[in-house]
Order: sequence, then C-alpha cells, then structure tokens
Amino acid sequence: TLYAAVLGVMALTGVLLVVLLVRRPAGMVGTVLRVLLGLLVAGAAPVPAPPQWRRQLDGRVALGTRHHCGRCPPRVAGSGPGHPRGPRPRSARRPCLTALTEVGKGAAMVTIDLNADVGESFGRWRLGDDEGTLGVVTSANVACGFHAGDPATLVRTCRYAVDRGVAIGAQVGYRDLAGFGRRFIDVSPEDLAADVLYQLGALDGIARSVGGRVAYVKPHGALYNAVVHHEEQAAAVVGAVRAYAATPLPLVGLPGSVVLSRASSAGLPVVREGFADRAYAADGTLVPRSVPGAVLADPTVVAERAVRMVTEGTVTAISGESVAVEADSLCVHGDSPGAVGLAAAVRAALESAGVTVAAFAP
Repeated sequence: TLYAAVLGVMALTGVLLVVLLVRRPAGMVGTVLRVLLGLLVAGAAPVPAPPQWRRQLDGRVALGTRHHCGRCPPRVAGSGPGHPRGPRPRSARRPCLTALTEVGKGAAMVTIDLNADVGESFGRWRLGDDEGTLGVVTSANVACGFHAGDPATLVRTCRYAVDRGVAIGAQVGYRDLAGFGRRFIDVSPEDLAADVLYQLGALDGIARSVGGRVAYVKPHGALYNAVVHHEEQAAAVVGAVRAYAATPLPLVGLPGSVVLSRASSAGLPVVREGFADRAYAADGTLVPRSVPGAVLADPTVVAERAVRMVTEGTVTAISGESVAVEADSLCVHGDSPGAVGLAAAVRAALESAGVTVAAFAP
C-alpha cells in the first residue's frame, strides 16, 4: 500500500543517513550512497505549483492577509502584514499546501471589494456621477441625509445600486450639511447613537422600497476619523449599529481603529478599509485633506497603489515609508474629479493582476 511504501522510503532514508554520518564511506561507495540519499529526499519534496497557479499565488494568498485556511501557523506579532512571518521577496514566497489545493480546485484566492461614496447631491446642487460610479464599484456608501443627500437623491441612488447589483451601505455622519460632515462635532454619545439609528432606519426604509436593503455601515468624514481614536463616539456608533438589527450589520473602518476593535468585541463583522486615492501618514492613518497631496487624482498612480495594497499589503506613505495596510475593501471617492474614470482604472488594474473584485456583503 501507499502507507507501507512511504514507511519503507523513510526507513531506507534513515539507514543511508546513519551510514553516511557514522561510517563516512569514501570513494565510489560514498558517492553512490550520497546520490541515492539525494534522490530519496528530492522525491519527498513538494511538487512545485503549475505556472498557471503561480500568478494567483504570487498575490495576497502568499502574504496571508486574506488567506484563512485554519491550518497555517498564526502570524507573528509585529512582523507586518505577511503570512506567516511578514512580507518576503517575491521569489521566496511559498504558499501553504492548503492554498495550493484550493487554487487547484479553481477557488478565487484574492478578492477585494471596491466601494465609493454616493448619494451626496442635494436639491439642485449636484456632486459626482452616481450612476456612472455604480457601474464600476461593488459597494455603495450612500449618504443618509445628515452630511449630504436629500430624500429624492437617496431613492434614486438606491435604485441605481439595486439595478446594478451593488451592495448598499449606510454612510452615517455628523448632523452637518453645511460642513459636508467633515468637521468634528463634540456630540454626546447618547445623541450620536440616536443620530446613527435615525440615519440607518431612514436609508434602510428607502432601500427596501426599491428592492434592496442596507447591508453594512460606514461612518463618514470627520466621524470616520474621530472613531479611529475617540472611545466614547466609537462606542456610540457600535452600540447603535448593534441595536438596529437582529442580524449584526458589518461595520467598515480603518484597520487598527478603536471602532473596529469595539465592533469586533460586540459581535459585529468588521471590514478593514484601504483608500486607493488618499495619502497615508507613517502611522497608517489618513493625511488630513487640508494637507497638499492628501487626495490623489492620477488614475495610473491610484491604480498602481490599489494593486500594491491588495497583492502586497503595503502602501507608500506621504513621507516615503512603506506602511502595512490590511484591507478587505478599497475606497475610491465618488466626489473626486474624474471619479468614474479613476474607479474604472482601479478595477481594471486589479482584475489584470488576477484579483477578483466582488462585494463583501450580499
């Protein structure tokens, strides 16, 4: 049987190794024994993955940022985004046997969601091309009327999303139409939780009226940045989302943020977000929009950054350092100049790199 054959090979290998180490035979006998031992060891080595698998395995599977086989060693703390011991040169990456098996079965090993902020027009004031953007992205962060968006705009945007099979997310923010939700407001946790519930309920009702539903939640603007570190406001957002539905809604946020930590502890699915068109600081946070170079508009540059974030788990900070980024979803802002073309360039580059672009929420 195969089992007996394996035991026989192991036994013969052990005998040859002992003879070589103890007797140290010279001449033709020693050469023959060494060659035989080498052949036995080479025969037991893993068979290299076929070339058609390599393209997929050279991506994030090898790094492990989205590979969860359950049988590989855990990532070492402080080792960066690599799997299992941090990023290594491309030639040195060796994916696990589970990854090889799953790819061999045709599984899509590298998948990323592409999201954009939409539904932010108000009355006669138009912002962005929602219809065009929703033809490219897989998830829509729809404004809920507090920082932007009037009721008719939200109905129209949700209908566009449903027609195109795009997941609808509630982009909740501060009550700040004049400031577009980009000014921090020191609101009490009780009021903030109520505001988030109000926005969630309103958008979910609109989405259901056109055949959809709210599938996830993402804070907007200044609230997004605040809950990276602000304990009380993060707790308020998580509490409101947890209270809204019997089935917990996923919460999108910055990796390593307080809000994602609290969401995970509360039983909410968490979605780590990367930003293809925003500059990063060396600590992994976003550079404030007031700083020159904080928003990137060149489609080629943004597309290259997106591919690197997804396949290598890193991005170059505004100061030049390489920063680790673990992302389940990439954001391209719908209000940026040429937003549709930029989003299309990002998606095309990802798919050309062998990445599957698909929504994280059904």
